[in-house]
Amino acid sequence: MKLSTRNRLPGTVKEVVKGEAAAKVSIQVGDNHMVALITRESAEELGLEPGKQITALIKATDVMILTEDGEIA
Repeated sequence: MKLSTRNRLPGTVKEVVKGEAAAKVSIQVGDNHMVALITRESAEELGLEPGKQITALIKATDVMILTEDGEIA
């Protein structure tokens, strides 16, 4: 499968919290932690569970940057 997405972060699922319509997926990416909100149906179809190796594909229209001195751009 070919994808145009360039922002690909391999990681490990740490936790999946399923709500009525959505699922909050906690992912460990190297030394960093990120959370993705996806549909419950997608989480179930993908078989997401703690320990599963995944790749987070990120397509964002906005990215905010915070510096060490607290400046935001």
